[in-house]
Amino acid sequence: METSKAEIAAAAARMVVEEGLEYGPAKRRAVKQLGLGGRCALPGNDEIEDAVREYLELFASDTQPQELAALRRQALLWMERLQTFRPYLSGAVWHGTATRNSDIYLQLFCDDSKSAEIALIDRKVVYEARTVTGFNGQSTEALSVHSWCDELQEDIGVHLLVYDLDDVRGALKPDARGRSPRGNVQAVRRLVHDPAL
Repeated sequence: METSKAEIAAAAARMVVEEGLEYGPAKRRAVKQLGLGGRCALPGNDEIEDAVREYLELFASDTQPQELAALRRQALLWMERLQTFRPYLSGAVWHGTATRNSDIYLQLFCDDSKSAEIALIDRKVVYEARTVTGFNGQSTEALSVHSWCDELQEDIGVHLLVYDLDDVRGALKPDARGRSPRGNVQAVRRLVHDPAL
């Protein structure tokens, strides 16, 4: 049973790094690819993250740090543009496992949930609105944009997840490993200026 979980984690990690898949879809596709039954035990997200870090160390250690730095700078650019909405960076770009195939996830905490969308319209930013499941398990509006990254010479997906201002308290609780699951503008600036943090 544990071997299957390790195999799933390794296969999913490859898909996360090489194709930019999120953990959930990568796990499901890995199960299918490995020919395992639908009832097999899946690895947790921490196990996938560990496998991603191992994969990066083995196969992408020469390119991933520069790609991560470029993505963090791109995220900071958007965070500074959206400072009014109290942005927090989350996901692979925050945790340090992102590659050029990864998207940027920013969580905005707004007094008025429509204000972020209005700000994009005012700036003539083309976006796609959809509803996703947020970190609190509830439906959350996501505004997705394509943002050109000069350093990587390609469009990067930037997803703005819009929450109520009151949700920020729950957002700052440490994850299962005791880490902050997201960082504000000041924290991201520190990472940009000192990647070793």
